[in-house]
Amino acid sequence: MAQRVAVVDPGSGNLASVVRAFEKAAEDNGIGAVVRVVTAAADLAVADRIVLPGQGAFAACRRGLDALPGVVAALEDRVRGHGVPFLGICVGMQLMATRGLEHGETPGLGWIPGIVAPMDPRGADGAPLPLPQMGWNALSFEEGYHPVLDGVMSGDQVYFVHSYAYEVDDPEDAIATTDYGGPVTAVIARGNLAGLQFHVEKSGPVGLRMLANFLRWEP
Repeated sequence: MAQRVAVVDPGSGNLASVVRAFEKAAEDNGIGAVVRVVTAAADLAVADRIVLPGQGAFAACRRGLDALPGVVAALEDRVRGHGVPFLGICVGMQLMATRGLEHGETPGLGWIPGIVAPMDPRGADGAPLPLPQMGWNALSFEEGYHPVLDGVMSGDQVYFVHSYAYEVDDPEDAIATTDYGGPVTAVIARGNLAGLQFHVEKSGPVGLRMLANFLRWEP
């Protein structure tokens, strides 16, 4: 039976590319999956896997999530209460933090303690680097450490667009970093939770492999 993958829409943009990427990852790897964009708590109640993408500002995405009746409570129940595998993408990953500092201070979901703070990247000469960090950049991680990164190599490149970064309270929650004027959290994971700072749906074969890994993942 095909697994049901719920892609939550917090109102931050077109999610068609995320759905297409998941469908391609499933098809290419022989994984049965029905991927749907959802905005209702009832859809989360029957989901086998839950994905939260997000674009734009932390505060706006949190407001969009809060505007969906019962969805935050349903996320807490399914993800925290029942251990349904969860993947946050870009701002969707950042919303897993305790709080975000973009456009004021906004509470996050508080699932993986930390803050989302403005980046201040500097080059070797001390001069500021451009923000947002936009474009392809390499991942750095301990290979074999987490199933979501199976078959991905440290040094593989993925596509970033962000000016704020997740600063985790516990360094073990950051399982991969990228370098942009210093280490920047790129992948987080704890229990049945995983998050990707980059746009995995725009990251080519490497991104598709991670999505397939998430579909297979049994935390």
